[in-house]
Amino acid sequence: MKKLSLLCLFMLGLMAFQCRTGAALPDAVYGQTWLYSYEEDSADVRTYRPNTFRFPPSRGRTGFMLKQDGTFIHYGIAPADGLEEQPGTWKATSKNQIQVTFSDTSRQPAKLEIISAAPTVLKVRRLTPEEN
Repeated sequence: MKKLSLLCLFMLGLMAFQCRTGAALPDAVYGQTWLYSYEEDSADVRTYRPNTFRFPPSRGRTGFMLKQDGTFIHYGIAPADGLEEQPGTWKATSKNQIQVTFSDTSRQPAKLEIISAAPTVLKVRRLTPEEN
């Protein structure tokens, strides 16, 4: 009985460790509206800034929000140049990679890699081709 209890405890600890490492995104990523700062892009890495950042004039900016509960909100440019919410969900697929699935099934899922995250800047690499 003692060996069975130890085995169960070991398995529980192993499962907790695997869950924690799978979703280990930096805390700065969560709960903030990130807007695309295309002026700061480099090669295949996109730069995002909080919506409170003083961006140069632009004809609109796309962005997103990640919540710790698995909610993903993509912000597209609305017809009147505001932001239009497109809800979805996300899940971690490895340490700094996430898979995004949209509620609108006509939108293709996206796989993203968080390159770096700080409270004022987020660097992201898209691992799936963009929709046209």
